[in-house]
Amino acid sequence: MSKAASELSLSTSLYQKLNLSALGLAKEALDYAVQSYQKLVQKGQALNNQYLTVVDFSQPSTSKRLYLIDMLNGTLVWNTYVAHGKNSGSTMAENFSNRMNSNESSLGFYVTKSTYSGKHGLTLHIAGLDEGFNDNAEARAVVVHGSSYVNEQRASGGIVGRSLGCPAVPQAEVGKIINYIKGGTVMFLYAPDQNYLQNSTVLNN
Repeated sequence: MSKAASELSLSTSLYQKLNLSALGLAKEALDYAVQSYQKLVQKGQALNNQYLTVVDFSQPSTSKRLYLIDMLNGTLVWNTYVAHGKNSGSTMAENFSNRMNSNESSLGFYVTKSTYSGKHGLTLHIAGLDEGFNDNAEARAVVVHGSSYVNEQRASGGIVGRSLGCPAVPQAEVGKIINYIKGGTVMFLYAPDQNYLQNSTVLNN
């Protein structure tokens, strides 16, 4: 079996085993995520290979579109809500940017770094690995943090708040999520955006 076929086989296996179709995750998102997760681990860019986080922006913000997968044990650890940038769109994220002060989400692959205590409480630094698409993330202060505007109640009401570009998660869940993924795991923010898919330095190199 070729390397590409092996990666696709793993992705398909996880997709079926974890019933991710029923949970709304686009198969294409997982295929790309698994393929590049393995490349980044092999290159030593991901120091912690246990967890892979996929954010699927092909879904509305009222859906649980963040998926935290334990790649070593083949389990779904967490599935929850996540915000997109206020200038990326209302319920659907449709516009993406790497520009300073754009207040838009940035597609692509990230590696998690260290934590700190900020205005939102426990917060996680993330570094963008996709040149031209998210490599300004640290300069833009794009981080994982908790927020009161992202939760089940807001989603049930049809309106989930938006961030300044950060993948913000429910405040009640942020501590557990960050403790899983901190320190060198891979995070992938996906949308079916042809410019990104065709020109991503991580996907295509």
